[in-house]
Amino acid sequence: MPSIFSKIIAGEVPCHKLAEDEHSFAFLDINPNAPGHALVVPKREVDRYFDLEDQELARLNQFAKKVARALEAVVPCQRVGVAIVGLEVPHAHVHLIPLRAMDDFHFNKPKPKPTHEELAQLADKIRQQFDRMP
Repeated sequence: MPSIFSKIIAGEVPCHKLAEDEHSFAFLDINPNAPGHALVVPKREVDRYFDLEDQELARLNQFAKKVARALEAVVPCQRVGVAIVGLEVPHAHVHLIPLRAMDDFHFNKPKPKPTHEELAQLADKIRQQFDRMP
C-alpha cells in the first residue's frame, strides 16, 4: 500500500507544496515544530533514508539544500536545522526546521497550530522564493 507521502506526491492527498522536480518533492509539515517546518521526500518510495541509492541520496540532499535556502529567505530564523527521523511514515524523508532556538528542534514539545490559510500563504511565499533560486 502506498505511503501517505506517495499519496501526497500523486495528488491523492492535499498538501502545501513548496517545490518539486523529477525526483524530489517538498511540502509543509501540517504538524510543524516551528513555522516553515518542511518535509523533503524522494518521489520513489523507499522506507529508509540510507536505503536510497547514492545518486538518489545526493539529488535529495541537493534539492533539500535549495528548499532550505528558500526557507531561510522567507522565515525569520537563525538557520535551518535538518533531521532524518520518523518511524511513523515508511517513506524516507528529511525534516527542514527553521530554528530560532534549539527548542524548535524538539519533536515532543507543544507545537504551533497554523490554520490552513496561514500554511497556504507561507507555502506560496516559499514557493516563489524557491522558483527564484539558481
